[in-house]
Amino acid sequence: MKKNKNFLSGLIVLLLTITIISCNTPSEKHVELENAQTQLEENINMYKTVWNKVINERQIDLINEDSFDINATSLATSNGNVVGLENFKAYYNNYLIGFSDAEFTLIDIFGQADKMVKHWNFKGTHDGDFFGVPATGKKVDINGTTLVKMKDGKILSEQDYTDFLTFYKQLGLM
Repeated sequence: MKKNKNFLSGLIVLLLTITIISCNTPSEKHVELENAQTQLEENINMYKTVWNKVINERQIDLINEDSFDINATSLATSNGNVVGLENFKAYYNNYLIGFSDAEFTLIDIFGQADKMVKHWNFKGTHDGDFFGVPATGKKVDINGTTLVKMKDGKILSEQDYTDFLTFYKQLGLM
């Protein structure tokens, strides 16, 4: 009987040890999810910093290979997709030229893996040429949402959604 108790006690200790060890050893999926979350947090921090500097600090030259993929794309603009760093930079420079006091605020940003969604606000006075529209002197204050795709820690593509009817009315164009 004593042998059986010792065997049973040993078996219980072994099973408890295996259970404890297996609970402390993260699964491959757990490690993958942790790495994806870390990458997402790094992407969000970089993204916030870059766009704050590009629009609010007017540093358009930060649209470069350090933070953007060479094939950076602005999807579904009024003239179709804008592809490539120089075209991407020229596209967003319209906002700096058209609104010398442009103020861009990220209200919220979240994501999963290499995809992010940002909710933003853009304010400014239309005091310069904006995509060929001469200055109206009107103030704008619009909100929008952007779908963002990252690649290797760099911005690959963006697709903006906003209420253009309200935007055009604020500009006095409608």
